[in-house]
Amino acid sequence: MRFLTPAEVARLADSIRPTYRALVLLGAYGGLRIGEMAGLRRGRVDLDHGMVEVVEIVTEVSGYLHFGPPKTRAGYRRVGLPRVVVEALAEQLARPGPADDLVFVGPQGGTLRLATFRHRIWRPATRAAGLDGLRIHDLRHTAVALWIAAGANPKEVAARAGHTSVSFTLDRYGHLYPDADQALRDRLDALHALSQPQQSVGLDGPETDQEGSSGPEGSMQPPPRRL
Repeated sequence: MRFLTPAEVARLADSIRPTYRALVLLGAYGGLRIGEMAGLRRGRVDLDHGMVEVVEIVTEVSGYLHFGPPKTRAGYRRVGLPRVVVEALAEQLARPGPADDLVFVGPQGGTLRLATFRHRIWRPATRAAGLDGLRIHDLRHTAVALWIAAGANPKEVAARAGHTSVSFTLDRYGHLYPDADQALRDRLDALHALSQPQQSVGLDGPETDQEGSSGPEGSMQPPPRRL
């Protein structure tokens, strides 16, 4: 499992063939699997609202490509995207086409085949970007890491990634939440502090009880003597 920094994502996006720049950014920030990106159609991209809808995937079995639904119910989802991805998709879709057209196609056209894409496009791009050995699925791992770094909680991560349960998310990516416990304790301390009475502090320090004082300097006077 490997995670890219935003700078490395940008470098890879600039190193790959221009027709796949949006694929890199969509994988690294949207967390889509390669089969989900291969099955993404133009009509499932909402540029106005910055969303993509995952309802179809491509799988390859014994050399044959199959279009079908996501493997689990959680796989059906709408994923919100940052502006950098929306702009890349807008450029990708600048030329008009039918809603059923695929957003990403193979180097020679047609459906994107993973083996061909990996050999002809992916590996040369990763070498050029100084990221040799990076797997395509590492884009998805990167997306999860970036969501967590941006403050997403496990439930949000599970929903965006299409995980079947939050427990799966925590089992796989729980180590990316090293500061969660400390952050929780800090918030509890902050809540406790709000419940405490505020002490008024003047220029010369905390105010003291001045009852029984008199005189210009506020000095204490002895009680009157009884006769």
